[in-house]
Amino acid sequence: MRSKRSRLLLPVVLVGLAAALGTTAGAGTLGPLDEAHRARAARAHAAEVSLRRALVTTIRERRDETWKWQFVMGRPRTPYGGEAETSTSLRYQSWVLSRWARRAEKARAAARRPPHYAAWMCIHRYEGAWNDPNAPYYGGLQMDTSFQRAYGGHLLRTKGTADNWTPLEQMWAAEKAHASGRGFSPWPNTARYCGLL
Repeated sequence: MRSKRSRLLLPVVLVGLAAALGTTAGAGTLGPLDEAHRARAARAHAAEVSLRRALVTTIRERRDETWKWQFVMGRPRTPYGGEAETSTSLRYQSWVLSRWARRAEKARAAARRPPHYAAWMCIHRYEGAWNDPNAPYYGGLQMDTSFQRAYGGHLLRTKGTADNWTPLEQMWAAEKAHASGRGFSPWPNTARYCGLL
C-alpha cells in the first residue's frame, strides 16, 4: 500500500510533467511552443491550399486556351474530367498542369500555321484588309455573311462579322470551307492570281 505522502506527491508530479510538455492539467490549453507549432502548421496548410487553388486556376486557363485553339481549328476538344480540381495532391495537380501547358502550346503552334497559310496570305493580298468592315464582304478574305455563318458561325455570333476576327480565325474559317470540298472556289479571281485554280 502506498504511503499518504506518495499519494499526495503523484498529482504534483503529473502537473509538473504536464507543464513540461506545454500543457496544464485539466485546462487543455497549449503552451507557447505548441502554439507556435500550431501557428506554423496553420500557415503551411493555408499556403498549400492557396497553391492548390492557383494550380487549379492555371490548369483551367491552359485547358481553356487549348480548347479555344482546337475550336478555331475545327478540332474536337481534348477531354477533361476535372479530377485535378478536387485532388489534394500537389504532385498530381502539377502533373495535370504540365500536360495542359504542353497541349496549349501545341494547339497554339498548330493554329498559327494553317495548312494553306501561304495561299490565304496570297488571297488576302488581293482581297482586303483583315479589318475591312464594308458589306457585303468582310475581312481579309472578303467573306460574306452566309460564308461566315457556315464556316465560322460561333465567331459570327460571339464577335460579329469577320472584320472583328483575328487573321488566324479568318484563315481557319477558310480552311473549314476548303476541307468541306469547296477548295479555293469561293475566291475565283484571286485564287487564279495566286495560281491556286
